[in-house]
Amino acid sequence: QVQLVESGGGLVQAGGSLRLSCAASLRTFSTYAMGWFRQAPGKEREFVAAISWSGSDTYYADSVKGRFTISRDNAKNTVYLQMNSLKPEDTAVYYCAATLTGLPRLVYEYDYWGQGTQVTVSS
Repeated sequence: QVQLVESGGGLVQAGGSLRLSCAASLRTFSTYAMGWFRQAPGKEREFVAAISWSGSDTYYADSVKGRFTISRDNAKNTVYLQMNSLKPEDTAVYYCAATLTGLPRLVYEYDYWGQGTQVTVSS
């Protein structure tokens, strides 16, 4: 059974930082591209960042570019999202997801999802 488990969320003041982690039980984790998405109350789930299976390619939403960094450690079956200069509008539940299909930014292109971790940024 595939499991993706996010951790590292919490409450932080604007301008602060958080590091999210996603541990995957995927046997062939190193063959999957990984993505981070977020969903704020009353809004659709939106793309945040993605990283290729090797880690050599990354892609970011314009809203987080320059503030967030996605990375992965294939030896630990883990993907990370370092979030700096956080803003109140970053408040959302953050989800990690896995896909064998390129480096997509659409929800339906991902095969596996975690349960999410809450990030709250106070002003």
